[in-house]
Amino acid sequence: MIQQLKTDSVIDEIHRTRRDISKRFQGNVVAIAEDAARRQAASGRPIWQRKNDEQVAEHDRELPR
Repeated sequence: MIQQLKTDSVIDEIHRTRRDISKRFQGNVVAIAEDAARRQAASGRPIWQRKNDEQVAEHDRELPR
């Protein structure tokens, strides 16, 4: 007997949300990314930023060898 796989409601919601966003922007990935960046900036939440190359080089010099 073959068992039917149970679908995960969280995964289903992720797929549904992705489809909704894609429809809203007619599949335009650039517009989707710009909207995401605007919403992220408006959220007021801290945003991780990569250290610049100088800070990375300085940090590397401080590591024990």
